[in-house]
Amino acid sequence: MMRKLILTLLTVLPMSMMGQYRSLVWSPDNGDGTYTNPVINADYSDPDVCVGPSGEDYYMTASSFQCTPGLPILHSKDLVNWEIVNYALKALYTGDSKLTEHFSTPQHGNGVWAPSIRYHQGEYYIYWGDPDFGVMMVKTKHGDPAGEWEQPVCVIPGQGYIDTTPLWDEDGRCYLVNGWANSRSKFASVLTVREMSSDGTRPIGQPVIVFDGNGTENRTCEGPKFYKRDGWYWIMCPAGGVPEGFQLAMRSKSPYGDRYQRTSPGSLGT
Repeated sequence: MMRKLILTLLTVLPMSMMGQYRSLVWSPDNGDGTYTNPVINADYSDPDVCVGPSGEDYYMTASSFQCTPGLPILHSKDLVNWEIVNYALKALYTGDSKLTEHFSTPQHGNGVWAPSIRYHQGEYYIYWGDPDFGVMMVKTKHGDPAGEWEQPVCVIPGQGYIDTTPLWDEDGRCYLVNGWANSRSKFASVLTVREMSSDGTRPIGQPVIVFDGNGTENRTCEGPKFYKRDGWYWIMCPAGGVPEGFQLAMRSKSPYGDRYQRTSPGSLGT
């Protein structure tokens, strides 16, 4: 009798009660397969999402600037309902005494800018550009985004690096795309790609300009995301400035963009 009762309850329980988190504060899920924007009714600047090896678990992170804990980790199974499950940075730049001291006083708007989260060979990685100190990276310790993360490391020191995204190719080689902060480097509206060591911990090549939006409607190109699909390397990025900006999609047969084709929204023109 009890077994029959449990089975009956399971058949009438909504999916949200069987593993998918539903917020009691704000839920965009309409319960009928549709949703209402905003998906997250909160300020998560520069969000980035990746899917885990199961293809069923999605993880999101976002800019946290000088705030601690930093790099929030959110989990979802449907890209609509999101739950905060962790923070990748318990304290900003733990393990680096110089940076820890620097951020011990208010640094509004500095620190963690526009991160990207990626899964590679059993581990999750987050890269971000600290415009004052360089490209930073932190990764999981045991492959669980909700578990412990290692201490952050600086993989490319320097000023001006922002909006970084890694890409591991099928042959094991690693590439990194990034934008540039004019406020630090006096160099902006361009995207560069460089090769990294296969473990993503250090550069082994020089940055190559793959797109230059200066003097065109594509000015202020930034926030690039790097993908590969069906033999094409893709870079997606906003451009045109914040008030009237738009999204660019570019593809090439080379990670360095020697034959990038610029596409416009709703088309695949050359």
